[in-house]
Amino acid sequence: MLMTVLQVSTRRVLYHSCCKLTKKSKHLVQMVRPSSDMAAFRELFAKAKHIAILTGAGVSAESGVPTFRGAGGFWRKWQAQDLAAPEAFSRNPSRVWEFYHYRREVMLTKNPNPAHLAIAECEARLSKQGRTVVVITQNIDELHTRAGSKNVFEIHGSLFKTRCINCGNVKENYRSPICPALEGRGAPDPDAVDVQIPVEHLPRCEEKACNGLLRPNVVWFGETLDSDILSQVEKQLDVCDLCLVVGTSSIVYPAALFAPQAAARGVPVAEFNMGTTTATGSFKFHFQGPCGQTLPPALARHESEIIS
Repeated sequence: MLMTVLQVSTRRVLYHSCCKLTKKSKHLVQMVRPSSDMAAFRELFAKAKHIAILTGAGVSAESGVPTFRGAGGFWRKWQAQDLAAPEAFSRNPSRVWEFYHYRREVMLTKNPNPAHLAIAECEARLSKQGRTVVVITQNIDELHTRAGSKNVFEIHGSLFKTRCINCGNVKENYRSPICPALEGRGAPDPDAVDVQIPVEHLPRCEEKACNGLLRPNVVWFGETLDSDILSQVEKQLDVCDLCLVVGTSSIVYPAALFAPQAAARGVPVAEFNMGTTTATGSFKFHFQGPCGQTLPPALARHESEIIS
């Protein structure tokens, strides 16, 4: 469930990322047509010690998760960017919570698909060989975790965590409905009418003596990404020797810089996507098609692997 264009307001984050790319520009890979040679990719995969997998909305879409993209990407009459913003929550927290309640309830009916499962199985298998696999995801649906992945960095947060706007407490929350007033609410039909739930009946903080209004713990348009998570992600990208880009449009910043940055220092990057992106030309491999079909054979046990 990726927000299509994340407007990261902090210039510092973008400046830092862009500068790092610029400083390494002399090592930029030549813009050539990427290979679709699976055997060649598999040889690199067999030797890789630290694999970073960047995932986006395309992975979750194959589980039937709405992406709110394009002309048809509306909830009622609003697109995601109309609701996923601090200003929208301040103006109408009831409407925003209806939107996120709908998304939470939808996600509770969805399951990880073969791409999620292939990544989780690969991580578990390679860990026994002293090799690491990390998932850096823009998705907020927790499908990677449900599939069994352990090393997951959710750079845009999670639908199933809340944050108190009063005390700042972040807490997991899988209740369905998240509060009584939202039960049966959130229908996406364009003719549905906002119910205007009183703010005191919306999700509230349960910390002692707080009772502050809760919001989804996701990164909204105009907000900055968590600096601690970004720092951890940067460390993972600095040590990876193979990078996969799976189901992402490569237009959301700063995430769109991650793979080109790895390619710029000579790391082989393989893109698994339904189509090409503006970043495709900088990658070594491109495998086109549904990720649930292309990724499992790519991450399956290589004949050279020794399983204890």
